[in-house]
Amino acid sequence: MTTPEIAQKLVAHCRQAKWEAAQRELYADDAVSLEPAQTPAFAKETRGLAAIIEKGRKFDAMIETLHALSVSEPVVATNSFACTMSLDVTMKGQGRMQMKELCVYQVKDGRIVSEQFHV
Repeated sequence: MTTPEIAQKLVAHCRQAKWEAAQRELYADDAVSLEPAQTPAFAKETRGLAAIIEKGRKFDAMIETLHALSVSEPVVATNSFACTMSLDVTMKGQGRMQMKELCVYQVKDGRIVSEQFHV
């Protein structure tokens, strides 16, 4: 799969909040996920597809209500792409909040090998 194809598939999954389906279909087994330093709920770095899937499940479990979700069209380079993701969520025990991140992905051999989130 090419980088533009991967980018379009990832965005389609994310727009439906199908994080795990995207990860299982598009990520390499040894992928790395990097969170912003100010994200207290997660480690700065998560290594391996199984650990990334578990991190996604943990995030989903923290959400009481997903009010709105939007994902931009991807901006694609040769082996990387980026998009913005905006969430309007009520988090358990934290109330309603707006989240917006720039999501940057690296692709190698037809798989996502890294994701990095910036606020």
